[in-house]
Amino acid sequence: MINKKLALRAVLAGTIGMLFLLSCNRKTKNYADNDVIFRDLDQTIKPGDDFFKYANNGWLKKNPIPPAYSSWGIGDVVEEELRDRLKKINVEALTANAPKGSNTQKIGDFYFSGLDTVDIEKEGLDPLKPELDKLDRVKDIKGLADEFAHLQTIGVETPIAAGIGQDAKNSNKNLLQLYQGGIGLPSRDYYFNTDAHSVDIRTDYQLKHLPIIFKLSGLNSGEAIAASKKTYALETFLASSSRKLEDLRDPYRNYNKMPLAGLSKLAPAIDWKGTFEKMDYKNVDTVIVGQPEYYRALNKALSAYSIVDWKNYLRKNLVISYASYLSKPFDSENFRFYGTVLSGNKEQLPRWKRVLDTENGLMGEVLGQIFVKEYFPEKTKERYVNLVEAMRASFKEHIEKLDWMSEPTKQKAYDKLAKVNPKVGYPDHWKNFSTLTIDRGPYALNVMRANTFWHKYEANKLGKPVDRTEWGITPQTYNAYYNPSNNEIVLPAAQFLIPGVKDDNVDDAVVYGYAAASTIGHEMTHGFDDEGRQFDAEGNLKEWWQPQDSVKFTQRAQMLINQFNGYSIYGLHVNGKATQGENIADLGGIVIGLDAFKKTDQYKEGKEINGLTPIQRFFLGYSLGWLGQQRKELLSSQILTNEHAPGFMRVNGPFTDVPEFYEAFDIKKGDKMWLDPDKRVKIW
Repeated sequence: MINKKLALRAVLAGTIGMLFLLSCNRKTKNYADNDVIFRDLDQTIKPGDDFFKYANNGWLKKNPIPPAYSSWGIGDVVEEELRDRLKKINVEALTANAPKGSNTQKIGDFYFSGLDTVDIEKEGLDPLKPELDKLDRVKDIKGLADEFAHLQTIGVETPIAAGIGQDAKNSNKNLLQLYQGGIGLPSRDYYFNTDAHSVDIRTDYQLKHLPIIFKLSGLNSGEAIAASKKTYALETFLASSSRKLEDLRDPYRNYNKMPLAGLSKLAPAIDWKGTFEKMDYKNVDTVIVGQPEYYRALNKALSAYSIVDWKNYLRKNLVISYASYLSKPFDSENFRFYGTVLSGNKEQLPRWKRVLDTENGLMGEVLGQIFVKEYFPEKTKERYVNLVEAMRASFKEHIEKLDWMSEPTKQKAYDKLAKVNPKVGYPDHWKNFSTLTIDRGPYALNVMRANTFWHKYEANKLGKPVDRTEWGITPQTYNAYYNPSNNEIVLPAAQFLIPGVKDDNVDDAVVYGYAAASTIGHEMTHGFDDEGRQFDAEGNLKEWWQPQDSVKFTQRAQMLINQFNGYSIYGLHVNGKATQGENIADLGGIVIGLDAFKKTDQYKEGKEINGLTPIQRFFLGYSLGWLGQQRKELLSSQILTNEHAPGFMRVNGPFTDVPEFYEAFDIKKGDKMWLDPDKRVKIW
């Protein structure tokens, strides 16, 4: 998924009502009786000490994280409601006696196979036996490369991380692209960091998780221990030549276009033409290599480690990729490490929820077509589009007022902003799943066929024009993204749900904070963050800024990097450089959304609701969007592996840079959130 926002947002539990975005100038009415932001205030906390807790602590104290979750907040509450809706669709499909090949048949049969634990337990490892036998027959590097190719087509991690994507410098063309990959831990830093969290994770991975997986795959105890040591060493070797999270944000450094002969020179041990053919990538003559040093290391690793070592490494990857869809011993160990050790979950979700989540990931648009028809009428799209345009107008005014940007760059910025394409609610055209076969046989094989379907779907794009109407997310997903190559913001229907309230009970102030600032403005600003700003209005990686403007932008961005570098939790510091894009987008969304809100009648009238002014309600509405809490394990992993700072920092951090925040809540020097005016960041 492209530039997906990781952080889940949380709000009040209860019946979920669809939030239809309000018009830009609606009259203020009586919202006091069902005030979504007032009832969770913790007025024992000073707004200037910890605004996130001031806004949300009432809910946090009443809603501890359930045992099956590593976090609990708006995203989780919304997802619970979405699961209930999707369950209804699936249960009806189970007994529909639908024609073979229809979407309803596929939904019902997939759900049946995932819930058929009797057969799943009987089968054990049997669904993977043909793949394991094929792997056992590998004798040399050519056979190994063939397995790299084949396993990728069924959704298994291999050291060749290949995919079809838009050429960053020619966004109308799809090209084959290679990136670093091949490691089993969430990021390369886990193999080298010395903090307690990283040490604990890799110790468990080496000494417990890998040996268990190898034993389950059929190796004896001695073989499992030996295979674990070699596999970990191989992955560490690959990790040592992998780039850090912050270095993956440089689109120029990650753009290394070369002919196939250039790739063969980089890693000559692999017959790249033959390997790509087996991956369904036909007639490849040019590739984009994101991290060439990784593929040099892979070439060395092919001779440094034996064929047996590589086969065991792939054996582990195959089993882990399908562990959740196999019998209980596989599923339980997979959950123990990835769910509990890495994320802190105390128990698994009920099986029906896990099956639905898998189905949603593999056949989301099949479900989405039914979802929007039943739960999201087409007429609501216009309301969302209106709010997008209000934010676009506000952003243009911000660019006009910038004192650090020259007029030539401003003119091109206006053009790029005007061409940002909003995709709102759901796609105009749905994907065709007619070639996907799903039956009531082994659950793992249904997943495998779906993985193959998606691999072929993506591979089929090679050499064809880019489809700019395509969505990379389903309408029932609580998320949003910006795609720089298409210069588009994608805003699914589910992203604007607020649990427990209806449209009539949400005032403009809350909507502009919760939806316009934290989602629409955030994604729009991604087009002008440290990475997105390097793509032009047509989505091409191209220098369109005046040099002096780039310098001034970088200076302001560095202030935000420094600010977030100063935040820490559990002894781990936020990586300000890696998170700068999200932090720039947060701050941009807030200030642009605030000025858009100032044009509404509610702001102009200035009437208080439950003692809160319109501008106070705006900031509380934004905070509502990040209401939630995470377990220590998940927060620690997020700091080390993700480009998003923890949610509470994404409230308290950018607010300290906004002058209106200080005025709205009477923040004084000496308050914990006070930031001297010369330290406050202003970019957009």
